[in-house]
Amino acid sequence: MPAQNPSAPEPSGYLRLFTVREFRAVFLAHALSLLGVVVSEVALTVLVYGLTGSPLLSALTFALGMLPYLVGGTLLSGIADRYPPRRVLVLCDMVCAGCAALMTLPATPVFALLALRCAIALVSPVFQGTRMATLTDILGDGDLFILGRSLLRIVSQSSVLVGFGLGGVLLTVVSPRGALLITVCTFAASALLLRCGTRRRPARGGGGSALMKYSLSGVGQVLGDRRIRALLLLLWAPPMFMVAPEALAAPYADQIGVGVAGVGLLMCALPVGTIAAELYAGSVLSATSRARVALPLASVTLLPLTVYVVTPGLMWAMLALVLAGAGSAYTLGVDRWFVDAVPEELRGRAMTVHTAGLMTIQGAGMALAGLAAEFFAVSTVVTAAGALGTLCCLALAAEVRATRRTADGRPADLREQGTESRDGADHHVTGG
Repeated sequence: MPAQNPSAPEPSGYLRLFTVREFRAVFLAHALSLLGVVVSEVALTVLVYGLTGSPLLSALTFALGMLPYLVGGTLLSGIADRYPPRRVLVLCDMVCAGCAALMTLPATPVFALLALRCAIALVSPVFQGTRMATLTDILGDGDLFILGRSLLRIVSQSSVLVGFGLGGVLLTVVSPRGALLITVCTFAASALLLRCGTRRRPARGGGGSALMKYSLSGVGQVLGDRRIRALLLLLWAPPMFMVAPEALAAPYADQIGVGVAGVGLLMCALPVGTIAAELYAGSVLSATSRARVALPLASVTLLPLTVYVVTPGLMWAMLALVLAGAGSAYTLGVDRWFVDAVPEELRGRAMTVHTAGLMTIQGAGMALAGLAAEFFAVSTVVTAAGALGTLCCLALAAEVRATRRTADGRPADLREQGTESRDGADHHVTGG
């Protein structure tokens, strides 16, 4: 038997994920569907404005990408557990491809374009919740899953930085309806990758009750459990307040007199901080270290926003936003606790509720920030968001800490250490 080459170390950090064949398919499908979403948002906004000349209807195409999440995440969440996950993922992608295909037809009127945009947003939380629950089957529910979830989140954040710019360039070459054809292709390619690149797995549960009853029952179970509820709220609260400086980037740039270029820089700062911190935490910190810093980071991640009280210039405001984004690395530790707290048969619905709640609460945060800015200076609104958000996060961190004892009375961090010691074996089986 040939000796192993000692100069070829085992992949570590995020690189370990790509040794798992099914994850490679999921990752590529995620990147393709993100490309489709970004292209469709830019193209549809331009198309609706060109057909109507209405800034309100043009802006509404973005809002309709968020509003249906609450409905889909509550009334349809049971789909994630009731049906085989691969079937759900492929069907969701095909529904989105079909909706995008109808958008490309010249005869499709504006109201139908907006309705189709709603339909895509309606199935999105089901798709995302099912995909995250399936990741636990592919990667196990240990540290490798947390890294996989983190990497998909990093790709999503990166799309914010480059996606809209690429979409704008694309529209200089093709028409909006032509660009939507690219969306059709990306969703179809994603469906094909998931169909051929992942294994068929049975449904987690489902029973015989009606879908809506089953879905609402799952939502009740998720929100009715004190530990799960506390973790969900801690995952939702910082993003709700953190969208304030992004939503108000244009008026703040006007307030400090930095022009249109300043708007783009302010909107990029948060994602840059988030991506850099998650890459560092996932690549350098151990699972135990990420768990140890999770609550302190969550407690202070919004604190840098309070620097807006002195109406900082562009560079200082960008630094504050980068630091606030960096605090989002707390999610790697909290994600682990969340997966540990959710029973297997509830996992699909719990992930769907998490996705729907996150999108809905960010939309609410944007709306509230905009409303407050009608009456107060933007700097005052962002400062208040940082201060109030920090108080909320401190309270939620205390609640999470209060629920950290397991059913047998042992501290939860002892259980986590035990789980971490088993990760190596789990990863070996999964990777094989």
